[in-house]
Amino acid sequence: MTAVVEPPVARLAALPGVSTASRVASRAGRARVLPVVPALAGLLPDTGLRRGSTVAVHGGTSVLLALLAAATAAGSWAAVVGMPSLGVAAAAEYGVDVTRLALVPHPGAELPAVAAALLDGVDLVALQPETLQPAVARRLSARARHRGAVLLSAGAWPGADVELSCRRGPWSGPADGYGHLESRQVEIRAHGRGAAARPASVALHLPSAAGTVTGVVPSPSLREATA
Repeated sequence: MTAVVEPPVARLAALPGVSTASRVASRAGRARVLPVVPALAGLLPDTGLRRGSTVAVHGGTSVLLALLAAATAAGSWAAVVGMPSLGVAAAAEYGVDVTRLALVPHPGAELPAVAAALLDGVDLVALQPETLQPAVARRLSARARHRGAVLLSAGAWPGADVELSCRRGPWSGPADGYGHLESRQVEIRAHGRGAAARPASVALHLPSAAGTVTGVVPSPSLREATA
């Protein structure tokens, strides 16, 4: 069952199986990059989520959930703060291991303190930044760098290392006028600072008919034209 956590949240680090992000990052043999699903790897300069980085996601929560999927499936812990509409069922459909997902849906004025405590205790922290002052946002990014956590913002974030923008396309289905919507094609563009300064983009099915994230396969005529 997914844990719904209310302040104080510092005790998360004392739960069985949970270590502070800085301690986890310093362990010998542990990678400095958390994995992402293959369809998203080409958008990130390290083909994954580098510990200590801040990633801003524009255009909905689907991309954010997709970013959490591979990392939690590989054993990382994640937390989502200030996003009460985020659906646990949807997270599971995107491949997020919800047994490793903590939710703080209504932190209120304590959002900065809650996020800071979680950055000490888990690997990835996703939050809604609308009420944060730029100076507070920069302090949280600095804390993520110091602790070796990954900070994911559902919206604009000052000084983000990587920014991902999602442009939604049409849904496919239902067939013959009835049935269920099956998949949606999107284009995700990435840009940022340093190693992420060179823009990149990818076309995806988000979600695909299987509910996951897959790349768009060019039609045969397009493959022949670009061969």
